[in-house]
Amino acid sequence: MENFDLILILKHLIIGLVQGFTEPIPVSSSGHVMIASEILGMGEQGFTFAILTNTASLIAIMYIYREDIIRLMTGFLLFIKTRKKRYRADFNFALYIIIGSIPAGVLGILLSDYIADNVSMTLIAMMLFVTGIALWLIRNMRGTKRDGDLTAKDAFIVGLGQAVALTPGISRSGATIISSIAVGMKQETALRFSFMLYIPVSLGGVVLGISDFIDEPNKMDLALPYAVTFFATLFMTYFAMRWFMGIMKNGKLHYFTYYCFLVGALLLIFF
Repeated sequence: MENFDLILILKHLIIGLVQGFTEPIPVSSSGHVMIASEILGMGEQGFTFAILTNTASLIAIMYIYREDIIRLMTGFLLFIKTRKKRYRADFNFALYIIIGSIPAGVLGILLSDYIADNVSMTLIAMMLFVTGIALWLIRNMRGTKRDGDLTAKDAFIVGLGQAVALTPGISRSGATIISSIAVGMKQETALRFSFMLYIPVSLGGVVLGISDFIDEPNKMDLALPYAVTFFATLFMTYFAMRWFMGIMKNGKLHYFTYYCFLVGALLLIFF
C-alpha cells in the first residue's frame, strides 16, 4: 500500500473515531468532524460521508436501545389494534417521539442547504459557547417526569431543541437532553427520549440521502477509507454511548460545559 493511501486511511480512521465519540455526548459531532477535517487538511466532507457516519452511529444507538425500540413499536401497534390500557404508555411515548421529530424534520428539509453554506469555525465556536451555557444552566435541575408522565407539549419543546441543533456547534444530544430536563424529565427519561428522537430523524436523513450516495462518483475509489470510517464510527459510538449513560446516571453532565468553553475558545484563538 502506498504511503499516501495509508495516510488517507489513517485520516478517515481519526474522523470516524471523532464522529463516533462525539455523536452521543453534548459537544456537537458535526462541529467536531469539521474541526478534525480542517486540522487534518481533508477539507469539507461531502454529503455521502455524512450519510456514512450517520448510519454507523444510528446502528450503534439502535442496538443499545433495541429492547426499548421493539417494546415501543409493539405497544404502539397493539394499542391501535386492541385499545388495551396496558399498551397506552408505550403508545403515548412512541407518539411523542413522532411529534418531537417534526420540527427537525421540517426545518432540516427547508434549511439544510442554507446551513451548509453558512458554516464557519467562528459559528461553531459561538454555538459551543451557547451549548456550554445551556448545560451550566440546567446542571442542578432534577426532574420528576418519567416515561408515562410526558405530554405532547413536552415532546414538541424537545423537538424544537433538536431543530436548533441543526446548526453546527449546537449538540443534538445536548439540545434535546437540555430541553428534556428543562421541561421536568428525570435524567434517565431525558436520555432515553433524546436518543429515541435521534432515530427517526436520522433514519429520514439516510433514506433521503440514499440516491446521493448511489450517485457519488468517487465512492468506489474511497471504498476502503469509507469502510474504515464506518466501522470506527460504529464501534466508537457504541462505547461512547455506554460511557455517556454512566455520566448521566451520576449527574455529571455539567462537566461538558468546561469542554465546550475550552474548545470554543481555542477555535476563536487559532482559527
